[in-house]
Amino acid sequence: MADFDVVVIGSGPGGYVAAIRAAQLGLKTAIVEKGPKPEWGGTCLNWGCIPTKALLHDAYLYQQIQHAEKFGIDVSPPKLNIDNVMKHKELVVKRGLMGVEALLKKNKVTLFVGYGKVVKPGSVDVDGKIVTTKNIVLATGSSVKWFPGMEPDGKGIITSNEALSLKQVPKSMAVIGAGAVGLEFASVYHRFGAQMNVIEAMPQILPIEDEEVANELQKILTKRGMKFHVGAKVETIKPAGGGYEITVAKDGKTDKVNAEIVLIAVGRKPNTEKIGLENTKVKLDRGYVKADKNMLTDEPGIYAIGDILPTPQLAHVASAEGILAVEHIAGKNPKPINYDRIPGVTYCDPQVASVGLTEKKAKERGYQVKVGKFPFVGIGKASIEDEREGFVKIVGESRYDEILGVHILHATAGELISEGVAIINGEMTAEELSHTIHPHPTLSESLLEASHAFYGHAIHI
Repeated sequence: MADFDVVVIGSGPGGYVAAIRAAQLGLKTAIVEKGPKPEWGGTCLNWGCIPTKALLHDAYLYQQIQHAEKFGIDVSPPKLNIDNVMKHKELVVKRGLMGVEALLKKNKVTLFVGYGKVVKPGSVDVDGKIVTTKNIVLATGSSVKWFPGMEPDGKGIITSNEALSLKQVPKSMAVIGAGAVGLEFASVYHRFGAQMNVIEAMPQILPIEDEEVANELQKILTKRGMKFHVGAKVETIKPAGGGYEITVAKDGKTDKVNAEIVLIAVGRKPNTEKIGLENTKVKLDRGYVKADKNMLTDEPGIYAIGDILPTPQLAHVASAEGILAVEHIAGKNPKPINYDRIPGVTYCDPQVASVGLTEKKAKERGYQVKVGKFPFVGIGKASIEDEREGFVKIVGESRYDEILGVHILHATAGELISEGVAIINGEMTAEELSHTIHPHPTLSESLLEASHAFYGHAIHI
């Protein structure tokens, strides 16, 4: 007999959620996290989602205090204590790590500390100990990546991992990559006082977001003092003057960017090497595991979830995939994930949040697109909080007025987008949304106003 019904390799937001749900379903479950000091919660909790948002919170608070006089509050000029900022971040991570471990134990999941590797289907090696199981869930996550010529040097060319623990705020920083990770760290250290250059090879920052939203965000951040090099390719990074000189090429011309610190934020790669896949029928495509709608690989009894799949590299996606996988193992016939309905948030300042199709994607799929847009300058609560930058954009189709996408640019976009998720999942029409009643004064009124704008009769603009 097998030792377990399910063994999960990796304890990130996909792995630990899968393990807990499996245990809830009555499956005898174990989870493996590499040692010697296990980081329960994985990259998200220890090196990604949680610590970066702690820094972003502190940066936002620092900025608010600097301008407290506009709210009628007189304070002494605030001073940033970067040591205490990092201590706050570490405390948040520690609480979360202890919480995940406690949740696993509460649900009677067996914890193995060590490097997990598949020996063969149904058999996992954990630092020399063989654990047998009926099913394996691969949840090994991803790691930071870089391109040739951008290799971290242990000094001033760093990745997001090192950016989480800088001992002092640099006078200047260049961020290579204007996706979510790059813009979030750019927001943090620019708020803390660093001169900021952001370099992006694609034609727009936040390449997966709606073009209009991305362009407006760039205008706002440029107005605040950031410099952007969009559609630009990094040719060389060389030490110069106690920092680095970056040669950037665009439209046949080159430019020089100088910075004390260079942050490489060009994406993440799946952790699919050295986990024993060669001992199975599991297939890879460009390093990513191939799996079906139930997260089942080509090897019966082996499932894959999270960043090792070619699906959005987001914690909430990994969690949903983990629940789906173990419910399939338990014979529950779960509903497949509709990846068109996955929300995403970039926690820069202001934030960008979206769910559903962008205007461009909707047109590419053949829809007759209709748009409703409303700026936060027309929202009373935004005026109260002096957070009037940004807008809500609803992308719909003109035949049935179904809402296909919701896009928000605002300081609180990450919280507001959940209504958009409900709208998209409920397949609401703009007319149905326009007849809902939102409380006043709230920031959520912006979605109602955008639905009115969809029909050309927004009230407050």
